[in-house]
Amino acid sequence: MSRPLIIAIDGPSASGKSTLGRKLARALGLLYIDTGSMYRAVALAVIESTSISETDDVAVGSLAARIDIDLAGDPDSLRVTLDGLDVSDRIRDEDVTHTSSIISTIPAVRRAMVQRQRELGERGAVMNGR
Repeated sequence: MSRPLIIAIDGPSASGKSTLGRKLARALGLLYIDTGSMYRAVALAVIESTSISETDDVAVGSLAARIDIDLAGDPDSLRVTLDGLDVSDRIRDEDVTHTSSIISTIPAVRRAMVQRQRELGERGAVMNGR
């Protein structure tokens, strides 16, 4: 049994990892996983929750572990869904950007996102992150 091809690209902001990742994914016919979009989806879930504070590590970690985040589509028009709803545009808003920088430091959130990235990677993928 062969394993799916998984390519991870890491580096600082503005280093070209998104451009390279999209080109590789397209050329190899693989899913493009923008890991930052996944953290933004968690941030949106926190914002939309009326009972969870972005500073409550336990609650945010628990939420991250139980929400459904999926990525699909062409690398240049990646669609992000949160619990079945397309949030691709909403996750780029300033409030989501701010909240994602806070929640991305929570170890439980990071563990939940790594697990989800591994699940998505089972299809074969190019992963882009910092």
